[in-house]
Amino acid sequence: MRLENFTIPENSPLKEALLRINNNQHGLIMTTNSYGAVVGLATDGDIRNRLIEGLTLDDPVSACANGEFVWADQATPREMLLKQLDNNIRAIPLLNSSRQLIGIVSRDHLPAQTEEDVYVRARAPVRISFGGGGSDVTHYFSDFGGAVINATISLYSHATLRMRKDKKVIIHSLDLKRALYADDLYGALKQSGEFGLIQSVLKTIHPDFGFELFLHSDFPMSSGLGGSAVVAACILGCFNQFRRDQWDRHELAELAFQAERLYMGIAGGWQDQYATVFGGLSFMEFRMDQNIVHPLRVHPETLLELEECLVLCNTGTIHDSGDIHQHQRQQMKQKNIREQVQANVDITYEIRNHLLRGRFNEFGRALDKVWKIKRQFSSKISNSRLDEIYEGALEHGALGGKLLGAGGGGFFLFYAPPFDKHRLIKHLKSEGLQIQSFRFEESGLQVWSVRDHKNLQRVDHI
Repeated sequence: MRLENFTIPENSPLKEALLRINNNQHGLIMTTNSYGAVVGLATDGDIRNRLIEGLTLDDPVSACANGEFVWADQATPREMLLKQLDNNIRAIPLLNSSRQLIGIVSRDHLPAQTEEDVYVRARAPVRISFGGGGSDVTHYFSDFGGAVINATISLYSHATLRMRKDKKVIIHSLDLKRALYADDLYGALKQSGEFGLIQSVLKTIHPDFGFELFLHSDFPMSSGLGGSAVVAACILGCFNQFRRDQWDRHELAELAFQAERLYMGIAGGWQDQYATVFGGLSFMEFRMDQNIVHPLRVHPETLLELEECLVLCNTGTIHDSGDIHQHQRQQMKQKNIREQVQANVDITYEIRNHLLRGRFNEFGRALDKVWKIKRQFSSKISNSRLDEIYEGALEHGALGGKLLGAGGGGFFLFYAPPFDKHRLIKHLKSEGLQIQSFRFEESGLQVWSVRDHKNLQRVDHI
C-alpha cells in the first residue's frame, strides 16, 4: 500500500485528487497542510456532489474536505477499529503525534496484531502425605512395589520468568535471600553457593536463551512438605511454557526427579514430584515399569469435613531429608524394616478406603498407626521433642497424626474430631507451636503467560 496515494496538499486541484483516489482504490483522499499534517478528508462521493453543485476540476480539493473525520493512532484499541469498520466507515487513517499519515485501516487491510513480549508465571502446591512413605523410593519398590496417598494444599511456590535479548542469566530467590548474576548459562551453572537446586533444574533442561527468574514460596525451607520438588516444578513449568513441544505432566515430574535426585544428589522418593505436578487427592502406585497416579473421587462434602478436622502444625525445626533417606536406605537392608514399610503400604490401602467411604475417625486412627510404624524406619525420624509434641496432641483431642516428609522436623499433621479440634489447637499454641491454615488444592502445577508491559524495567544490577 503506497501511502503517497492517500494524501494531497490541500491547495491541489480536484483533478489531481481524483487521480490519486483512482490509484489508491479506497475511494478517499486526505488533505495536508504545509507541515504534512492531515487536516481533512474527502471521499469520491464528496467530490462528486460538489462538482454537481458547480465546482470545477481546477478548484482546490480543500473545498470538498471535511475537517471532522474519523482517524486513529497506534494506541487505538483493535476492538474500536473493528466496530468503526462495521459501522459503514470505509477506511480509517492512522496518524502519528504530528498528525502525519502512517497507515490505513480498512476491511481488507486490518493489520494482524503484533506479537508482544511475554513473561510466564507458575505456581505449584505442596503436599501433605497420609501414608505409604518409604515405599516410593526406587530401592524399595523395585522389588516390592510401593503405594502412597497424599493431597496438595494451598501453600505454593511461585516463579516468574521472562526471556532476555542477550544471554545473561539473572535469578532472584526470596527464600534464599540471594541473587545470582551470570553472563550466560555456563557461568550460572559453575557458580558455587546456595542455588544448587535451581542450577540442577537448569542443567536438566539447558535453556538456550538468556532469562530473568524470580522465585518465592509460601512455606519455610526444609518443612517436610516436599518443597524442593515444588520449586523445581515451578521452574520447569515456566520454561515449558516457552516450548513448542511441551512436556506432559509425567515428563515434568520425571524432570523434577532427575534434577533433585540425580543431578543434585538428594536422596528421596518419587511422590513429591508427582504430587505437585498432578495436584489433588491422589493414590499413587510405584513400579519399575511405571508410576501410576490415581485421582481419588471423594465427595466434595467429605473433603470439606476432612479439611476441617485436620490441623497442620509447624514444629519450628528443620530437617535434612536427604540425610534421613540415606539412613533409611541402609536400614532398609534389614528384613524387619522392609516388613514395616510393607505394613505402611497396607495401611495406605486402608486409608484410601476410609476416605472413599467418609470414615473420618478410622482415617484419624490410621494416621496414628502410620506414624508409629514410620518411626521405626530410622532413629533420625523422631526425637524426644517430637515425641513429646505427638503425645501431647493425643492427650488433647487428636486421634492420630504424623510428621510430614522424611521426618526429623518440619510439620506435624493431626486429625481431631470436630468437637475436639479447638482443645487440640489451644494446646499446640500453648506449647509455642504455629498452626498453619490451609485448604485442599485440586490443581497441581499451573502455568500462564502475560504480555510484558513496555514500562517494566529489566534488572541488570544488584
